[in-house]
Amino acid sequence: MQARQLPPQRGWAWLAEGVRLWRRNPPLLTFASFSYLLMLLVASSIPLVGQPLAFLLMPMLSLGVLNTCRAIDEGRKSGPDILFSGFRSNLGALMTIGGLYLIGNLLALWLSSALDGGLLMRLMTSAEPLGRDEITLADLSYSLAIATALSTPIVMAYWFAPALAGWFQVPASKALFFSFVACVRNWRPFVAYVLALTLFGALLPGLLIGAIGAISPLLSTLALLMMPLVVIPVMFASFYVNLQDVFAPPTIDERIVD
Repeated sequence: MQARQLPPQRGWAWLAEGVRLWRRNPPLLTFASFSYLLMLLVASSIPLVGQPLAFLLMPMLSLGVLNTCRAIDEGRKSGPDILFSGFRSNLGALMTIGGLYLIGNLLALWLSSALDGGLLMRLMTSAEPLGRDEITLADLSYSLAIATALSTPIVMAYWFAPALAGWFQVPASKALFFSFVACVRNWRPFVAYVLALTLFGALLPGLLIGAIGAISPLLSTLALLMMPLVVIPVMFASFYVNLQDVFAPPTIDERIVD
């Protein structure tokens, strides 16, 4: 298990190859992607324990989506039950990764509150919107910049960790460490990847919907409703391509269970 160091242009290719992977089985990949989001949403809505539970489930469910992508990539027939395959592989390490990811995010939020006067915390927890006299654009930009800077290392440590624990059977600490190192080694393609995701997930859909709206508001509304059915599964597929490019999945002594 060794992370490849890739050229910057691979970041753009991850999204393009994600589109090709999605086109091979749109129904299954769409089902897996939205089931993942729905399950986390339902879990997080449970009073008191919802948010911690969602973080604990996240690695297993994300591994299930990756297993779905891998089955499509290898041409294997799979059903909706593959989404739960992540619960059958190194479960203890995956739950530990989810718990550490939760702790890391809480720590980042606490540090952010200490540096921005608690603005972001109030925005996230206030039942009523803050007035203009309580918040300015400069304050919000500063708060978001701090939160992004503090959370980025945590996301880097988590990014590949579920797959490393599930596919390579490594402990949680090792999975988080190698994920962080892999992201650092490939920061250039990741910058290109973020730009590609921004273009594909926000700018192009906005322009397309605006152009359709100039012709027909009804068609624009339909396009707005249909767009996530393409954008979200393609993004999940690109996550798999990104993982496969940096860490080749094991082909001998197969460890994935589906």
